[in-house]
Amino acid sequence: MELFEDDIPERGDGGNTPALSVSEISGAVKRVIEGEFGRVRVRGEIGRVSRPSSGHVYFDLKDDRAVIAAVSWKGQAARLTQKPEEGMEVIATGKLTTFPGQSKYQLIVEELEPAGAGALMAMLEKRRKALAAEGLFDADRKKPLPFLPRVIGVVTSPSGAVIRDILHRLRDRFPTHVLIWPVAVQGASSAAEVAAAIRGFNALPPDGPIPRPDLLIVARGGGSLEDLWSFNEEIVVRAAADSAVPLISAVGHETDTTLIDFAADRRAPTPTAAAEMAVPVRRDLAAWLQQAGLRMTQAAGQQQDRRAQRLVDLSRALGRPQALTEGARQRLDFRGGALEPALRNSVHRRRDRLEGLRLTPAMLIRLTDRARTGLDNLTRHLGMAAKAPNARRRDRLEGLSARLQNGRLRVLADTRRKTADGRDRLVPLMARLDAAFTRGVALREQALMRLDRMRISLGYRQTLARGFAVIRDDAGHVLTSAEAAARARRLQIEFSDGTVAARPETDPQGSLF
Repeated sequence: MELFEDDIPERGDGGNTPALSVSEISGAVKRVIEGEFGRVRVRGEIGRVSRPSSGHVYFDLKDDRAVIAAVSWKGQAARLTQKPEEGMEVIATGKLTTFPGQSKYQLIVEELEPAGAGALMAMLEKRRKALAAEGLFDADRKKPLPFLPRVIGVVTSPSGAVIRDILHRLRDRFPTHVLIWPVAVQGASSAAEVAAAIRGFNALPPDGPIPRPDLLIVARGGGSLEDLWSFNEEIVVRAAADSAVPLISAVGHETDTTLIDFAADRRAPTPTAAAEMAVPVRRDLAAWLQQAGLRMTQAAGQQQDRRAQRLVDLSRALGRPQALTEGARQRLDFRGGALEPALRNSVHRRRDRLEGLRLTPAMLIRLTDRARTGLDNLTRHLGMAAKAPNARRRDRLEGLSARLQNGRLRVLADTRRKTADGRDRLVPLMARLDAAFTRGVALREQALMRLDRMRISLGYRQTLARGFAVIRDDAGHVLTSAEAAARARRLQIEFSDGTVAARPETDPQGSLF
């Protein structure tokens, strides 16, 4: 060990070897180590990570033959891009110093980075297995996406191309209300901001001033493994798994895979594909609605026809009301015809009996009254017996007719109600169709007017108005040379305001004038 002269005290009477205090020798060692190793980069595996309440981070850097104690102070630990995890191979940048209180040296870590993509992949796989063992990636945790979300929450950077692609695709397919939670998608604060955005959207009340989204999209463009590392952090994965709102992960390109993809309810290969998953195509829905309306109208008409035919069939099975009473009426006529002879014979028999008896006038009167009373009772009983079957049949017939009438009224009421509902749904569609037709006609009229103005501006009559003329022969053919004009017998010269007839003449040299 090399010591400086300032560190050596003056010699005493004890001999040639100076006596150094413990603090002096510790300070000399500290200055030597810090002077020789002011800034170093050390590669090793992290072991035994400790995070006390002070905010400092203590851990070991080791290989197969040695161990170095490392510490990252509170302010430095908050700025580390890579948090130390046990078992991770890293490259630590900092300076060596000593800790006199325990007579050891240690590395003050200022920067920490993974030792290549292999270390990141190993740590990623280890984290994935640990989270999968907790059940965060189980299929039964996945929630179905809403068919037509009213509000969509997007967690991404507000200044990148990702949000523009999502909004453009949503506007093309089915315009809806979009809430954007701006976050950093790369860097030390990215993971915390993304997790806070997911939990913040879930914390919104459904009926608050800011509506709670029905669907969340966490999106970021492509990049390297280090660029996408924020979406592999445990805080982001747990926030996505705990989200009560269905969540689509759209991080990176199709070949990029992050841990949030496993925790999300659906993974999209690109942010644009996430927008396509979120909403259907409005034109397809309108076409489907129109087809459904037509099928409903046809079904209602067919059902009405079937019920009307059923009523007709039931009415045929009931038969005519007269046929139900004809048998009873015939039996009544038959019994009524036999009643008069029976009564006459009974009277004759009783008269004969009376003649054979010697009765006093008072007894005769009593017997006559009793016979008349019995005859009246018998006649009344026969009439009631004849009318009772007819009354029962009439009551039954009236009941069947009432049931038939009630069924017909219910069928007609249901048919009218369904027809009115279908008409109410078709009226807005017809209004939209009329508006679209009117707009189409207006657009075509405007296009026709533009073409007509172009025809007028490009026509030869505009050229005539500037002082030119068109010369034709007597057959109406346009002449384009002096030779052709000289051969013509008569000429027709068309100006902008009319046509003048002329005859060609030549000078002695043969020139036309």
